[in-house]
Amino acid sequence: MTTPSSYDVVVVGAGPAGSAAALAAKRCGASVLLIERGPFPGSKNVYGGVVYPRILGEIIPKWKESVPVERWITRRSTMIMSENSSLTVAVDSEKWNKETPNGITTLRSNFDRWLAQNAVAGGVDLVCSTLATGLICQNGSDKPSTANRVIGVRTDRRDGDVLAKVVILADGVNSLLAKSAGMYPNFAIDHLTLGVKEVLYLGRERIEERFCLEGDDGCDLEIMGCTDDIAGGGFLYTNQDTVSLGVVLSIGDLATHHTRPEMLIDRLKSHPSLAGLLKGGTLKEYSAHMIPEVVIGNWPQLSLPGVLVAGDAAGSCLASGLWLEGVNMAIGSGIAAGRFAANAAKDLESTKWSGYDQSIKESFVGKNHRRFQRAPELVMSDSLQRIYPKLANNIASSIFTVTDPIAKKGVLQTVRSIMADSDISATKLALDALKIWRAFR
Repeated sequence: MTTPSSYDVVVVGAGPAGSAAALAAKRCGASVLLIERGPFPGSKNVYGGVVYPRILGEIIPKWKESVPVERWITRRSTMIMSENSSLTVAVDSEKWNKETPNGITTLRSNFDRWLAQNAVAGGVDLVCSTLATGLICQNGSDKPSTANRVIGVRTDRRDGDVLAKVVILADGVNSLLAKSAGMYPNFAIDHLTLGVKEVLYLGRERIEERFCLEGDDGCDLEIMGCTDDIAGGGFLYTNQDTVSLGVVLSIGDLATHHTRPEMLIDRLKSHPSLAGLLKGGTLKEYSAHMIPEVVIGNWPQLSLPGVLVAGDAAGSCLASGLWLEGVNMAIGSGIAAGRFAANAAKDLESTKWSGYDQSIKESFVGKNHRRFQRAPELVMSDSLQRIYPKLANNIASSIFTVTDPIAKKGVLQTVRSIMADSDISATKLALDALKIWRAFR
């Protein structure tokens, strides 16, 4: 290691949270080392999807000029799918464009590298192909506590110990370092889902024709009711000349039903609502990764003396059905971690480490998680996964079916008839409506 062995702040993991934390800390005057286990930032990330990038303005004011965009999302659709039909609500907005973007599609290998390059350009030291293997504490152990502050990290390099006033762990979902430090006291397997994705090549012309897009406009399609007996959801995003199609699945349900994720993707590709859009696509990539879906009450311990956790390691992904937001939440928590760490490094003795936990909870990351904390359980329930998607499709198809020479029933009578056939009581409907209102109010 050719860089100095002592820093104000050491950040483990050069993903969105880590690079954002490193740059934020550097902007606050700290000396910063960013450690990445891959040969370059993004080398181990195969995710390609929608990023909501406005938070980048906090650390990279002119980010729109250089961010590696596949497409600017101008259409956001939600598809409620049943076995052979679907009901879609789409929002097309002229306000969502390059000048006032809402979302972009990007490839993480490109995006992560770009964000880390901005950190390096801002004065952060970056070392790659380096695995952080443990924490260094004041008493020589790797178990921090209120009386045993973290003072650095151990790595797999020969001269790999690096001292730091503050260490930020941004090393991804289910961080091994945070777990070894005892910062995951409430961890359970149902705090994780499995995201599985295929990237299919269609060509730019076919994508723009089939999805009714022009130029660099893009489409984000989120899908409910598409994962059979497995709780979860699906997605379809347009890139420049490829589409990303995938599912996010309950790990517990996968184990219980002995279902392979690729089977669900194959069924999704053959669904009548998507088959025409994807016809002729060739597989370029298949990948899977873990996604944290942790309600705020089960978040890990965000801080101990000398160490903070951020991004997926902190469970910051917002998975609430209407919104699946990970990268923006990671960047937001990373910025908060970097700023807190830089200020703490100036006066360790008087730092109240719980102040970081409070800063996260008071940020948009914490406020969004607290506001929608009821949503994840509701969205993964049998009612929203299977019962209501089928009901919604039956109602919609019946309303729009022309029954000549039989006269139309009318909307209210149609709904009542289908409700009666579905065995869904008015009481259940009212109770579920109340749950939905409470979850998303």
